[in-house]
Amino acid sequence: MHIFFRTALLGMVAAALGTQTASASNDRVSFAKNITVTEGDPANDIVCIACSVTLQGDVHGDIVTVLGGIKAEGSRAISGDVVALGGDVILPASSTLQGDLVVIGGDLDLGPEASVHGDRSVFPGRAWIFLPFAPLLILVGIVWLAIWLVRRNRYRFPMYPYGRGL
Repeated sequence: MHIFFRTALLGMVAAALGTQTASASNDRVSFAKNITVTEGDPANDIVCIACSVTLQGDVHGDIVTVLGGIKAEGSRAISGDVVALGGDVILPASSTLQGDLVVIGGDLDLGPEASVHGDRSVFPGRAWIFLPFAPLLILVGIVWLAIWLVRRNRYRFPMYPYGRGL
């Protein structure tokens, strides 16, 4: 029983230290709530799931969005990598991205003087979102086919009275 309490205490201490470290480094993580980086409050790393990121200030780390877009307003500097899965990336005029840029299942809108110093990979179109789920869809199809083949000869339907019916 003492091992359980020691483990629980260690877990609470680790969670408290992790929260202090995350808040001290100005990282932002959000689920289904949009993130806005303002001019006076720069951010380090940003992770946003089912939401969008609006940049009104600079970012000193990476940005990752899943099912959401990234929109920079004005000339902004991003010193890390940018990944958008299922969302658009909009970098207006004279914005700079020091790292790599990956857009899967969305569109890339770069301003005339915007620059990306790293590699750029863009897979436009929303069909790319379903690519990671393709093995699961194939497995579901095989299971559905097996169930359909077994059940189709299992049930007997009653005969229509007086012939084949109407």
